[in-house]
Amino acid sequence: MIALIALAGAEASVAAAPFHHPAGEWREYNRDWLAACPDEIVEDDVTSYYGTSCFASTGSQELNSAGLPAWKLTLVHNRLSGDIDLAFTTAPTTDTIDTNRPLRLEFTGGPIVELAFATDLETRYSSTNQWFIADDSKRDSLIELLQSRASLTLAIPVTNSTASVRHVRLSLQGVLASLDFMANYARRVSQY
Repeated sequence: MIALIALAGAEASVAAAPFHHPAGEWREYNRDWLAACPDEIVEDDVTSYYGTSCFASTGSQELNSAGLPAWKLTLVHNRLSGDIDLAFTTAPTTDTIDTNRPLRLEFTGGPIVELAFATDLETRYSSTNQWFIADDSKRDSLIELLQSRASLTLAIPVTNSTASVRHVRLSLQGVLASLDFMANYARRVSQY
């Protein structure tokens, strides 16, 4: 009986539960991903996706000089259209991205996807270190892969490191729950 109570307590501690953050958004931790939906939808916020979106991210164990993940993968749920986007963010302290060589996504159990910075990826809004998938069908197939794999390794081309490629492993555990959270909270502004 004590073992059952302990097991139930352990399951409850890893179960995601939405909470309201003092920054003014609903958040939910889903294993290795953090999902968030701001309290307000700001439709005229054209310089950022923050005002019109919910988002979920996972980041590298490696931190930059600001104490934030040096590498991130983010799903962005547009609250107005319902579209889901995918972005890759670089914020390392020392490495410089070599945009002349492709970014490789090596999914656990396959496949390997190469994305050329010049044609497959694009920066949006006012960001210079966040790349979105340019092609809708490629984006959709990558989001499907995120939902069906446990992890992926980013092979990031860099120019000023001891190696020419930085390998960063990211967990995909929590993607499905994060997508569910964003879908559930995307239009709940009136309930806050």
